[in-house]
Amino acid sequence: MTTSVDNAQTATAFTEKLGSVIDDVIRPQAPIVDRDGAFPRPGVDALAAAGLLGLASSTEVGGGGHGLRAVAEVIERLAAECGSTAMVVLMHYAATAVIEAHGPHDIRTAIATGDHLTTLAFSEYGSRSHFWSPTSTATATGDDTVRLDARKSWVTSAGEANSYVWSSLPLTRDAGPMTLWLVPSDSAGLSVTGDFDGLGLRGNGSRPMTADGLRVPSAARMAADGAGLDTALGAVLPWFLVLNAAFCLGLADSAVAEAGRHLTRTTLAHTGAALRDAPVTRRDLARLMIRTDALRAFLGDTLTALETGRDDAMLRVLQVKALAGETVAEVTDGAMQLCGGSAFRKELGLERRFRDARAARVMAPTTDALHDFVGRVATGLPLLDETNR
Repeated sequence: MTTSVDNAQTATAFTEKLGSVIDDVIRPQAPIVDRDGAFPRPGVDALAAAGLLGLASSTEVGGGGHGLRAVAEVIERLAAECGSTAMVVLMHYAATAVIEAHGPHDIRTAIATGDHLTTLAFSEYGSRSHFWSPTSTATATGDDTVRLDARKSWVTSAGEANSYVWSSLPLTRDAGPMTLWLVPSDSAGLSVTGDFDGLGLRGNGSRPMTADGLRVPSAARMAADGAGLDTALGAVLPWFLVLNAAFCLGLADSAVAEAGRHLTRTTLAHTGAALRDAPVTRRDLARLMIRTDALRAFLGDTLTALETGRDDAMLRVLQVKALAGETVAEVTDGAMQLCGGSAFRKELGLERRFRDARAARVMAPTTDALHDFVGRVATGLPLLDETNR
């Protein structure tokens, strides 16, 4: 039986490994990843070698066997240094949650040992951010394979991942709203059809992909035909939303820390006073700290709700990304204002965090959609109308 001491030692081991990878690879590479819009392959490979890509995989297949709380810590710490790397790993963990539940043993083992990077492929041109309403198709071919046709609009790690957790309409019309497939990256008919030159998260490789007559074996289906939405809501959504909140927390916390350092070490030559000596400046920094700490407390409560099976767990999951998206936008904006002209230079890294923070509001489910979901839960309505399922 694993003891609490064993768990503590394991947690210490993975946090030490993470710290080494951040210090040696991710932090030095972050400005380059952002400047060049380059996929953070050195960082991803270093995380894989350290066993961190398999952190959420079952010990049965050689993984770390850690839950959402430990994984959230990884995303928070990565986001504090490089938003692009954090988003790549976030999507890998979210896809891993599905593969752990419904994927083949060999792929689970490959993920656990760091030999396989995966991601989600949900967003489509036809339904935009409404991931729960796919327009791509799946057609049985009669030779125990399935043909997939799709125009995916945003796929993180496109062309870089080894597999994609892929959504489509079901094979059978009335089976349900969505079916999920595990699509290998080397599938014939699969292509990356555009580049990504974004405002923020410039290295996360979020590009459009097309499936044109792509064939997968029928066994590539994950869960029952038509049950993909239930899987997405039950297995993917908690991981995706909670890890997005951890991502936002890492960005916000690092922005506050950098602003504090700048205010402390910067002085006015004509008065000799440091920027921190102004009461208004200290007040504004305190407000950013309080906002960030409030998000940390809410995220911690959300994790506790999930771990203890509290009745409000799903409500907390829906709330936490909405809160996090607004918090990180306000905190990074405030940090930019506090640091003035210095924040516009690359050296502080604040303008990069400011840009990366803008993604949280528009990543599906968007903040507006989450507010609607929270209102539905609060008033006893189903999460989605039947017409949207």
